[in-house]
Amino acid sequence: MDLTQWLALVVFVGAYILIATERIHRVAAALGGAALMLALGFTDGEAAYYSHETGIDWNVIFLLFGMMMIVGVIKTTGLFEALAIYAAKRARGRPYPLMVLLAVITAVASALLDNVTTVLLIAPVTFLVCERLELKVTPFLIAEVLASNTGGMATLIGDPPNIIIGSRAGLSFNDFLLNLAPLAVIMTIVLVLMMRFMFRDSFTFNPDRVSEVMALSERDAIRDRTLMWQSLAVLALVLAGFTLHSVFHYEPSVVALLGAGLLLLISKVTVQDALVDIEWETLTFFMGLFVMVGALVETGVIEEFATWLGETTGGNLAVSSISILLVSMVASGIVDNIPYVATMSPVVASLAASHPGADGDVLWWALAIGADLGGNATAVGASANVVVLGMAARYGSPISFWEFTKYGIVVVLASAVISTAWLWVRYLA
Repeated sequence: MDLTQWLALVVFVGAYILIATERIHRVAAALGGAALMLALGFTDGEAAYYSHETGIDWNVIFLLFGMMMIVGVIKTTGLFEALAIYAAKRARGRPYPLMVLLAVITAVASALLDNVTTVLLIAPVTFLVCERLELKVTPFLIAEVLASNTGGMATLIGDPPNIIIGSRAGLSFNDFLLNLAPLAVIMTIVLVLMMRFMFRDSFTFNPDRVSEVMALSERDAIRDRTLMWQSLAVLALVLAGFTLHSVFHYEPSVVALLGAGLLLLISKVTVQDALVDIEWETLTFFMGLFVMVGALVETGVIEEFATWLGETTGGNLAVSSISILLVSMVASGIVDNIPYVATMSPVVASLAASHPGADGDVLWWALAIGADLGGNATAVGASANVVVLGMAARYGSPISFWEFTKYGIVVVLASAVISTAWLWVRYLA
């Protein structure tokens, strides 16, 4: 690597260390790193704001913005309180069954929708049910994020990296479902079993609070039934738009913004009220992170890494597949998995070209599995992680970088062992 590449890497690592150690606010670290990348000429305004490959991913930003508006409106209806009471009563107030219920719902919903939308919907319910039962909310939120990234792996629309891979490799919704859904089910079961031990110190509860919750009525929690039905109708249209992406070719961000606009038009909610729950800090953090990673792409740092990986594997299908899987798990824990997959796709396409047909597809599955599950490793590894940490801070229950990461790394290590075995038995043996 040349001097420019080394300097760009130093800026990125420095910002990452500040984010991880929380010496300064993570938004300040991300924006400071982005500003340095721009000031030193490692990227420029054109690339940072307009480039599809190396700029801010506005699809992600506006998807989050639109869904935050919709979720904020739903929150005012009391629906989340009703769902929280329902979940607590179904689990009879017991913490571990409640965590399993929320995690499984999150995993399934993440496959059918996408993991970012799912955590935006599930997190408010979690805050409320934990408040009702006097439970510490942090373990439940972390478990849901891990479940969302695991379940999102199952389908083309479940995790943003999958959409990129499907587009670059020409893989369909059914291809993802047949090849990755079985592994997602296995990993969700493993995660549920691991939660029993990882969060065992959090499974204490107050019997009096459980009795109080069991006596509550879900119906009484609804404050505005008209607005609730309007919101649910719009949400249903938005989710249908996500699912029918291959038919209408609307980006998820466009669908989310159309839904937010429609909800404002048909309801009596004011613009000011709709904007109250927007996580501006989270959106700003994403922008800074995208600019920093884009600068690594612009200077050729990630290309150097990708080229080295291709040369190291020597074209051997088994070595290439497992190397891509494991390297992607590590890299996606450090760099957000969306820009990572966008950068690695040309390398994988080149390697897959020498292995026509189904043999070459295994390289794409290795990339998808590694990026999706590797995103669980750290607090900034995937979009869902960042969103939930932002919401936790807003609700007054901040989750530190290392508090999340100490659980995420354990789950990713288990994922590495199981997914490597899956890849070998399913495709390479």
